[in-house]
Amino acid sequence: MKNFLMAGLAGTVAGVIATTQVAGPLLAQEAESKASVYEQLDLFGDIFERIRAQYVEEVETEDLIEAAIDGMLTSLDPHSSYLSPDDAEQMRVQTRGEFGGLGIEVTQEEGFVKVVSPIDDTPADAAGIEAGDFITHVDGESILGLTLDKAVDLMRGPVGSEIVITVVREGEQDPFDVTLIRDTIKLTAVRARTEGTSVVLRVTTFNDQTYPNLEAGLQKQIEEAGGIENINGIVLDLRNNPGGLLTQAIKVSDAFLDEGEIVSTRGRNPAEGERFNATLGDLADGKPIVVLINGGSASASEIVAGALQDHNRAIVVGTKSFGKGSVQTVMPLRGDGAMRLTTSRYYTPSGRSIQALGVSPDIIVEQPRPAPETEEEEASNTRTRSEADLRGSLNNDSLSEDEIRQIEEDRAKAEATAELREEDYQLAYAIDILKGLSAFRPNGPSQ
Repeated sequence: MKNFLMAGLAGTVAGVIATTQVAGPLLAQEAESKASVYEQLDLFGDIFERIRAQYVEEVETEDLIEAAIDGMLTSLDPHSSYLSPDDAEQMRVQTRGEFGGLGIEVTQEEGFVKVVSPIDDTPADAAGIEAGDFITHVDGESILGLTLDKAVDLMRGPVGSEIVITVVREGEQDPFDVTLIRDTIKLTAVRARTEGTSVVLRVTTFNDQTYPNLEAGLQKQIEEAGGIENINGIVLDLRNNPGGLLTQAIKVSDAFLDEGEIVSTRGRNPAEGERFNATLGDLADGKPIVVLINGGSASASEIVAGALQDHNRAIVVGTKSFGKGSVQTVMPLRGDGAMRLTTSRYYTPSGRSIQALGVSPDIIVEQPRPAPETEEEEASNTRTRSEADLRGSLNNDSLSEDEIRQIEEDRAKAEATAELREEDYQLAYAIDILKGLSAFRPNGPSQ
């Protein structure tokens, strides 16, 4: 027992000595680091006072401090920023689903303002603004070098007022001007409709209304079809969806999964990472799902696409998504302002980060640009004559009236799909996939 106590005491003494030896340099480094920080703060104070005293024009102290804070945050990444009280309120309004503006989600790329996506049924959408466009001027004034918030401020204005933006687009030789009229942007988070026997859920944003809209819209389409058994599958259209609330992305993913991880977030401290898992219940009752994405699908859209893809719950079709794999936390500040700070990255269930890489579709399908038809093409697209058009042709006496009616209905559906292909090739492709999957499923609805 005596030996044991001595051994313990010796260990304790050695531990104290070792700690003292290591702590000395660490404490010195910490003191040096603090001194360096104080020197930098003193430098900031000197510059601040010189600007106030010697700048060519008088500057508001509050504006200087806000600009300094915003510069500190925007130097971190394109998504961290300072929100003035007005900007913070605007963000809260936008999250609720209604705000004033042009209807575009933008980001900053190497000093340029880049369109992430236009929002459906907004002035920007109607004017033909596309994901990937660069905005260089607002009303003839260059916005190159401005912070993203400053550039956005220039694009805001009274509802009904006119604005001219200059756009640079890949494939276009010269910049061009687009005239828009500012409007109140009312976001309908989810629009549901049925094409043939496929339900199309167009999700435009992830705000407070997204999951409730999706659930109600899907249920309505199922009821109108006479039951889930009459639906061959679902197209979840996330194209040009710039994202939004992480909580809503989790709910939408959970809507079609019974179990398993949806997304995980990992920040600077590994212990603070979070995992979000699906709960029992699939709104689609196991029906096939095709997810549509493109370069305008970002953030929350990529969480949903990645989760359903990793669980083999959906086939992802379209083009590579935007690649925003970071999570921003909005932190209230004194004076009703707020700080938007990137606090973590998110990872799909398989552990992949989408940051800067995006979600790669299972099937790459480009959306062709519409080209004007030539006279020869128009002539070739006219309806050709068939045997039934010939005078005195024989009737088909091998089919009943009901069978003939069914053939005509199927033909009408095929023609409707062909028309949709001209209007929206990617969506038509997704619906064709569901038709193919349905053909191999027992008791699938008739096509």
